Amino acid sequence: MNDTTTPSPVRLGIIGLGAEGGMYARFLQEDKVPGMVLGAICDIDESKREAAEGFGAPFHTDYIAMLDSGQVDAIVTTVPHYLHPEMGIAALDRNIHALLEKPVGVYTKQAREVIDHAATKPELVFGVFFNQRTNPLYKDIKALLDSGELGALRHTSWIITTWWRPQGYYDQSAWRATWGGEGGGVLVNQAPHQLDLWQWICGVPKSVFAKCAFGFKRDIVVEDEVNALVDFGDGATGTFITCTHDIAGTDRLEILCDKGKIVVDGSKSVTITKLKASEQELSKQLTMQQVSQIFRGELDSKEYFDTETKDYGSVWGMQHIEVLRNFAAAVHGEEQLLAPGGDGIHGVRLANAIHLSAWTGEEVSIENFDEPRYLHELNKRITDEGGDWPSRS
Repeated sequence: MNDTTTPSPVRLGIIGLGAEGGMYARFLQEDKVPGMVLGAICDIDESKREAAEGFGAPFHTDYIAMLDSGQVDAIVTTVPHYLHPEMGIAALDRNIHALLEKPVGVYTKQAREVIDHAATKPELVFGVFFNQRTNPLYKDIKALLDSGELGALRHTSWIITTWWRPQGYYDQSAWRATWGGEGGGVLVNQAPHQLDLWQWICGVPKSVFAKCAFGFKRDIVVEDEVNALVDFGDGATGTFITCTHDIAGTDRLEILCDKGKIVVDGSKSVTITKLKASEQELSKQLTMQQVSQIFRGELDSKEYFDTETKDYGSVWGMQHIEVLRNFAAAVHGEEQLLAPGGDGIHGVRLANAIHLSAWTGEEVSIENFDEPRYLHELNKRITDEGGDWPSRS
């Protein structure tokens, strides 16, 4: 006889009851996440107790006390970035599953510590909250590239400047936009989703050369504009541009391959061009007369390529629910994680390498990333900005 017993729902502990933590609590309170319920809430701010009780959840001001309470089976961290790894390790040590918000760490050394620790506990589920991976648009693009139908990568560019943040945003909390409190600017706060998707879809780059502007249009010490050029190897390159001072904003991803091209606008619509033969084969086969006819619009382009545009619409909100649902299903042994915690190292390393390149004016290896040098340069900036921030090790 088959066992049809429904597993007990995963009791989630939320560490940090801010905008993000509050959103997850509402999803759970409204029963929007199959297989998961709200177990408890933790925040160091005692004034959040009333809000937590409004969600019907036990409240703690010490996350260790919550972990030891027996009220949670898993945790999600919605706290300043430097705290993610230590909280993840503390949960795993108590046989509690861990879902860390992005980034999984501020620098690769601390990110590897939690990733390596999780590897010693394979019975526990360890994930990173890359909700953009649930977007059907990006899942379909990844599947297409993985299939090999478009051939080898030639070039990719992502302009993602829809992260406009006014000065008041940075003035909300003392830790925001500081090296000591946040560990960076747009690369560690707003853009980690795109850094993850870019590498998830196109592959991990081998090196990067970057130019960053620090406090360019905002009264902050960290980067508010980034221009990065990456090398994927075998001649393939990519550019990544992001900032927080463009109120109009652009979100455009292009991926050029040997046998086609993908263009994504606004993370909502995608135009895919598939060539009948590789571009190099067409270059050899077509006469100059045919080329002239193509440019004049006298030949039917469908003889050489097909183009299709698909509008996926907006899936905001559902992405976060899907990450939580998938995590609960992974805990129950029903699904594989869409974003395993170990994948979090790639975005952290690329962000670190972009910083290091901008600081030193050098091309920086990603394959053989110099962690000690990065950490030394980071600590110099933590010291220089003053405040009570500790050095990192």
